[in-house]
Amino acid sequence: MRALPRLLINTADIELWPADLLRARDSHDQRALALARWVLRRKSDGRYLAAALDQGLVELLPRWQAGLAADAALRALASAPVLRGERLPRAHALPVHGLEARLAGLGLDADAYAGRTGLALVAEPAWLAFAGHDRHARPLWLERDAALAWQRMQAAARDDDIWLESVSGYRSHAYQLGIFARKRARGLHVQDILAVNAAPGFSEHHSGQALDISAPGEPSAEESFEHTTAFVWLQEHAATHGFAMSYPRDNPHGIVYEPWHWRYRAAA
Repeated sequence: MRALPRLLINTADIELWPADLLRARDSHDQRALALARWVLRRKSDGRYLAAALDQGLVELLPRWQAGLAADAALRALASAPVLRGERLPRAHALPVHGLEARLAGLGLDADAYAGRTGLALVAEPAWLAFAGHDRHARPLWLERDAALAWQRMQAAARDDDIWLESVSGYRSHAYQLGIFARKRARGLHVQDILAVNAAPGFSEHHSGQALDISAPGEPSAEESFEHTTAFVWLQEHAATHGFAMSYPRDNPHGIVYEPWHWRYRAAA
């Protein structure tokens, strides 16, 4: 039997991670992760909920199903062995569950924001492919075609003695909501946050097709990236690999210039 592909399986509230890509946070986790194939992880805060062993499910957090759509995660776990092979089908999109209400709770009107910026709600894919590790040694998750294109583009850049580092890839709605909520809690105004971050649900990172790119020694997500040889290389070659910079200067969405943010669409 062939090994499972390196996938993150996605549901509305819970992600299923390959256990060997997670770090144990205490001795209890360490014993479970050493034997597990999958770990169920809460999207809102990253807490480990349960570990899937050959013998069954081991609880890592008491009453872990409380307040979560756990049935969807358990169904995804049951179907996980079906996701095999090198050429998996494209992942279907997850429904957008209750996002507008959560945005309203942060003082955001989703329809007004969409009308003002021209941005659309971005659904999360039902699964993502492992695309290596980012500069912080964290697993990088991208949509299948984007993952393959990113690895090819990195290799092509290395052939030209250019080193491209990923800073971040896929982000869930829950993660983006957390960023926004923490900034609001620090007293930042909605419009100030929106000048830097897309509203939760509207970020290209939710699609698994976008990633932030940097170069060794260069700070993450800084405009100074445009002065690097890595950026010059991307301008000349990224389109060949299907990537385009999403937010140039004076873009119509009102988002600040982001020379580090690139999205996969299709090879030119």
